[in-house]
Amino acid sequence: MTLRIAILDDYQQVALKLADWASIGADAEVVSFGDHQADEAAVAARLADFDVVCIMRERTPFRRSLVERLPRLKLLVTTGMRNAAVDLPALAERGVTVCGTGAPGGPTAELTWGLILALMRQIPAEDRNLRAGRWQQTVGQETAGRTLGVLGLGRLGAKVAKIGQAFDMNVIAWSPNLTAERAAEAGARLVSKAELFSQADVVTIHVVLSDRSRGLVGADDLARMKPSAYLVNTARGPIVDEAALVAALRERRIAGAGLDVYGVEPIPADHPLLGLDNTVLTPHLGYVTEGTYAQVYPETVEDIVAWRKGQPIRVLGG
Repeated sequence: MTLRIAILDDYQQVALKLADWASIGADAEVVSFGDHQADEAAVAARLADFDVVCIMRERTPFRRSLVERLPRLKLLVTTGMRNAAVDLPALAERGVTVCGTGAPGGPTAELTWGLILALMRQIPAEDRNLRAGRWQQTVGQETAGRTLGVLGLGRLGAKVAKIGQAFDMNVIAWSPNLTAERAAEAGARLVSKAELFSQADVVTIHVVLSDRSRGLVGADDLARMKPSAYLVNTARGPIVDEAALVAALRERRIAGAGLDVYGVEPIPADHPLLGLDNTVLTPHLGYVTEGTYAQVYPETVEDIVAWRKGQPIRVLGG
């Protein structure tokens, strides 16, 4: 019997080129889908005849309602070792094995700084101006002497903080469990959440999405920010109250925002963020690099091969 394997949301259509899918076995059929299906019924119909589904972290959600529509599913492989959009208990109840892959954190930290610099030096706006025949329309901000507020000082946040020091910024940090000692190790000074938002010239978000962090950045926090300050989010969209952020940007209560993540992805074509001129927006590119893909797709194949041998690796628990 043919083992049918689906690769979802392969936007750039590169998955089949970056791993040795033939090593899974001659009886395996691998199908890559380059489009994104938002409707759960459509996803269920697409995947009804597949035994294995490979997903890029948090592109297509795997909730209980979808899992129950896929009786043939035996193995789900997600990139990364954590995926908030996957219902692990529901999959475990169904006897579906769930495996993950490694995921480098450096690319997201790099994109964070791309957004910060794009905002502070008005790079996208000046690119548009120059192409339209307009010369030097804005006055940028330098990083030196400014304050970088890092919300979440884990692996990614610490990388961003270190780069902030290289740019001669004063680095402050806050997260619910952060200690002064841990902050100092990363070259930052621990402050309260209120102080972080009121003092920072740039607030950058690096906490994991969870029930506790959903809506962590709300209207009150945004109201504390300087009118000249920027918000950058390369973590997860629901960490920020999106409606409150749109209002703050629209009313120019903050200078701008650099966003790589959104409450709904792909972002709807009529989303109000798309109509604002004080934003720099990217389509969840934090991890989308050659290096990341060259790691996660081969490890996806490794997961499938190991599972077929009855010795699954990188198993995610329920």
